[in-house]
Amino acid sequence: MRSSLDCIPCFIRQALEAARTVSDDPDMHEAIVREMLVWMGEADLSQSPPSFAQHIHRRLHTAIADDDPYRAAKQRQNLMALSLLPHLRALIDAASDPLDTALRVAVAGNAIDMGVTAALNDTDLRLAVEQALKEPLAGDHQEFRHELEFADSILYLADNAGEIALDRLLVEQLGPARVTVVVRGSPVLNDATRVDAQAVGLDSIVEVIDNGSDAPGTILADCSEELRQRFADSDLVIAKGQGNFESLNEEPGNVFFLFKVKCPVVANGVGAPVGTHMLTRSAPRAVAPAVPDENGRT
Repeated sequence: MRSSLDCIPCFIRQALEAARTVSDDPDMHEAIVREMLVWMGEADLSQSPPSFAQHIHRRLHTAIADDDPYRAAKQRQNLMALSLLPHLRALIDAASDPLDTALRVAVAGNAIDMGVTAALNDTDLRLAVEQALKEPLAGDHQEFRHELEFADSILYLADNAGEIALDRLLVEQLGPARVTVVVRGSPVLNDATRVDAQAVGLDSIVEVIDNGSDAPGTILADCSEELRQRFADSDLVIAKGQGNFESLNEEPGNVFFLFKVKCPVVANGVGAPVGTHMLTRSAPRAVAPAVPDENGRT
């Protein structure tokens, strides 16, 4: 997904909010914003929003000499989400459709996003879960269930810390033996890394790999060769969060995006209001036509 002119003020807002989150120095805040204004004037809008965010947060990390300024926030978010797991697991187990409930719980976790909301507490997360359980989950449910039935290998692209604890409940429903969870290669915002996967115990039930990138999304050209190969070879890819949607929605493949619509640009792109919980599919992979043998059989 390319960025639009409407994204530019949002990028500047994100840069300022991120600077204020990681530093109390107003001079640094001003310097970051001024630098971003100059850079935005010449930036290539064909890049996806996560590519812009990657640049912003690399600059912040350099300015404050800290490669993981959201470390404490992520630890707090993991603990907050873990505290809900027993109740939510029981809720899923008792549901008439455990998979549907697990999908809704997982998408509720997408509210834990410091690129959108700097502060989210236990009450906010509980309300997000309640909302996700009540409201429609828009999108391609039957297609998803069909693909899930026949998938031997599932690549699960995680999004944020805290959220990744609720992802564990969905992974348990998918069947951990066929799932590989992918986290960010380096810290950016409150996106989940290997540290967060370990903190919520995901590494004890599935294989966890990182994508080799510090973008708050999955920009395949910026990811490791291992990730690109896994992406191409997996029967089914589940991509959590708006950042993964923004960076992968034009990639052909058997990809289903599970996320909350958080901005008007994405809302316009998917044809759904801001706040909608989505399960939507990417463009399918092109399948080469069968070549007949010498007897005309395909």
